Amino acid sequence: MSVPTHPVVSSMLDLMSPLVEASEQTVRAASAGLAARKRVRRGSTIRPGPTTPLWNEVVAATRPYLARRGEKAKLARILGVPRQRIHDYFVGATACADAERLLLLLHWLALRRAGKDPA
Repeated sequence: MSVPTHPVVSSMLDLMSPLVEASEQTVRAASAGLAARKRVRRGSTIRPGPTTPLWNEVVAATRPYLARRGEKAKLARILGVPRQRIHDYFVGATACADAERLLLLLHWLALRRAGKDPA
């Protein structure tokens, strides 16, 4: 017996399975370069890079939708962050979104892939 899920959650789950598969490939490719890992303190801020393969796949899936003028500003309004933070997430690769904003981003991405304008 399967548990009924909300349509938004099921669309996010459908979106996540290819991202997980792609991240597994990224982990395998990046694991060779992680031989000399630094010890990460518990509770420290996670930075994007080879140790964040799922985030890297979300960024790669989102970038094509941010190419048009004004799309980054629209996404910033939806996520409730300054436009500069969108640059940090997707261009500068210096920050990761928190959990709530990541869920909003995945919902936005699912709508965009379905051809709908979430704004």
